Amino acid sequence: MKSNVSNYLKLVTRVYQDACAQCPTDVSSLRDLQLIRSRVEDQGLSFLTITLPQFCSVFERSLSTGVFDPTAFRYFKRYKRAGCIPAFLQGAIGQIFNRETGRIYEQTSTSDSDLFHYIGCIRQICLAFKKVELDCTPERERSAITAFVEIEHSFDSFCPTSEDIAEFSAVSSVLWDSLIYRLRDGEFFPKHGPGGTADRNNGNTKYRWRLWHERLDAYFPLFECAYNTSAHDSEEAELVTLVPEQDEQPVKVVTVPKTLKAPRTIALEPTCMQYAQQGIKDLLVDAIEHSRFSKGHVNFLNQDVNQDLARVGSRTGRLATIDLSEASDRVPRDLALRMFDAYPDFRDGIDACRSTRAQLPDGEIISLRKFASMGSALCFPVESMYFYTICVAACLKSLQLPVCASSVFKASRGVWVYGDDIIVPTLHVGTVLDYLRRYNCKVNDSKTFWTGKFRESCGKDWYDGKLVTPTYVRQPFPENRQQADRIISWVKTANLFLTTEMPLTSAFMFKEVEKHLGILPFVSARSPALGRLWGDFLPFVRTRTNTRYQRPEVRAWVAAPVYRTDVLDGYAALQKSLLNLRMLKNFWGSRDALHLERSALHGAVALTRRWVPSSIEGIAD
Repeated sequence: MKSNVSNYLKLVTRVYQDACAQCPTDVSSLRDLQLIRSRVEDQGLSFLTITLPQFCSVFERSLSTGVFDPTAFRYFKRYKRAGCIPAFLQGAIGQIFNRETGRIYEQTSTSDSDLFHYIGCIRQICLAFKKVELDCTPERERSAITAFVEIEHSFDSFCPTSEDIAEFSAVSSVLWDSLIYRLRDGEFFPKHGPGGTADRNNGNTKYRWRLWHERLDAYFPLFECAYNTSAHDSEEAELVTLVPEQDEQPVKVVTVPKTLKAPRTIALEPTCMQYAQQGIKDLLVDAIEHSRFSKGHVNFLNQDVNQDLARVGSRTGRLATIDLSEASDRVPRDLALRMFDAYPDFRDGIDACRSTRAQLPDGEIISLRKFASMGSALCFPVESMYFYTICVAACLKSLQLPVCASSVFKASRGVWVYGDDIIVPTLHVGTVLDYLRRYNCKVNDSKTFWTGKFRESCGKDWYDGKLVTPTYVRQPFPENRQQADRIISWVKTANLFLTTEMPLTSAFMFKEVEKHLGILPFVSARSPALGRLWGDFLPFVRTRTNTRYQRPEVRAWVAAPVYRTDVLDGYAALQKSLLNLRMLKNFWGSRDALHLERSALHGAVALTRRWVPSSIEGIAD
């Protein structure tokens, strides 16, 4: 463990040096590095992954309010000669905030072109290790499960008034009724998702049906969705058990690594539920992205819209960015289903593939009143609809407009939603926040901004129109070549540091990777090979000219999926093949010619060495 901490200290030292070097003036201090070293040796990696991000959160809030609050830094000493800024990183912070008053400098004191350099420096140092996927302590995992249960209990006290329900229903009707009604003509293609399931089926095993819920069968018949109708009297069909509602398998609540501060809590769905959910999700997402009221304003695949609007908001101050905590777990089932009232069969079908119980890690089973947790394919689209409806209703209230098609359309032009990342006009943000809380949502105050010049949305952070997003180290130190996921992540991160002009950090990360892989070649950004994005020719890397394709190639490490033998035959193989054919128009389905004989292990990757086009001429743009 000590050697591991020592490695992180070497890396954070280089991050500090590179970040400070990007500032117009010298802001580095040996005292900063001494503090980092002493705190890491005392607290371990939690200082880098938890304490420093908390420091940055207070710093961002100070940018928003324009005043530095020295009392907020509980774990850092104040600047001795003036108690309004902390001693840590005082070189950069002192260029942004007045040391004596704690107020942000006017633009005449520090030019706009310089200010974002100092802000970017502070955020890079503090946030570089925020998202390292490390296993949490058992106590933190138990706390995450406890929070999951407490959120479920919170629905006992969530009692919207009849006026709130009526208002939500009226706005929802205008937004979604025509969209939902048109789904009558949509084509439903069920499919399996890539993730795990509560019954531990994976790969081709998911197509060998053993259980099918009776609730599902009323809307998604077994012999139309799971098997071809010709399989009705087959031996395979006789192995399938129709499960009554009281005997349905609950979702399996698990924690997966996210950050050292807290794990991510997800609920794994039974295979049959996930299968139906995926089909509905595709129908719903496509309809929402093409609807008159939500096109371009509720997005699922394109984050660029929210990211660019956050940039505009940071420059003009006219747009606010809102972030929600525990977003998916706080969407109530009853209100969520009201959005589908225009098509009762579709609404009831959604409810039929919604799990009603959850099994906790200790074996306890609880009832679910939320619509769905992370793990359900319908979680993301339905929560987006829910938040969008609330925000539009709030904007209507703020504008004092009636609920009608023209007013709803006008109000919706100022709302953009991507999951739990929301953007609304600053003019209406107070009403929007009030409405979100009224409908059981929890606003993440530390990541919600509407004053000052700092905004963040969908992974991009801006100050006065300038990008201040840090580069994150997302995987722990690679210890051997078998840890392919870590090595791939480190190469990608090293290249990101290289492109953001942090050469010391990049060189250190490449050196650690090359301990396991040998010298990496220089490759194109579109190359499948692991390598550096640009640089001079390396004489120690094997090269050749491919006479068939007339291109230069290098011998390099490439990520490859890991397969296991997984033979699928009979009607199960027929169903998989038919589904693949149906989805070809959307470029979905297995492209592996041997997909009926093997399956790739989800999340598993291996490194193999082969010849690939080099960065010079081999890959056309």
